[in-house]
Amino acid sequence: MDVMPASTLWWLLAAALVIAGIAGSVLPALPGAPLVFLGLLIAAWIDGFQRVGWFTLSLLAVLTLASFGVDLLATRFGTKRVGASKLAIAGAMLGTFAGIFFGLPGVLLGPFVGAALGELASRRDVVQAGKAGLGAWLGFVVGSAAKLALVFTMIGLFAMAYFL
Repeated sequence: MDVMPASTLWWLLAAALVIAGIAGSVLPALPGAPLVFLGLLIAAWIDGFQRVGWFTLSLLAVLTLASFGVDLLATRFGTKRVGASKLAIAGAMLGTFAGIFFGLPGVLLGPFVGAALGELASRRDVVQAGKAGLGAWLGFVVGSAAKLALVFTMIGLFAMAYFL
């Protein structure tokens, strides 16, 4: 019976965390950038931090922290830009979370539906509710794209430090 070396198991764990983190950049239930950071940290540790040291890991940590700000700013910008109420913003967050349970259509439509319902409950104006929903959806899309960009930047920085 062949036994897999421990380092292979660690590499598989690191890769799984990075892949889950990439998915988490779009899916709201998974913390995308923190998972990527953890996977890259494990990968650096496997090598005894010989190729990827504190400077690169510090940059990766800063990018991880920036992903939280991007998420908040994108959602806030999208909903505030259209004059949405606080209830619409809360609805967008709830809709984003609830959308996870309905697959890809739910993930894409959840922020829109949640914000629109929150705005309807707040102001009872169908046109404004549609604007709030659109603003929340655009914020979600822009935030997801920005988080993906940050995550791939993290992976690129790690790869440069590791292979160069």
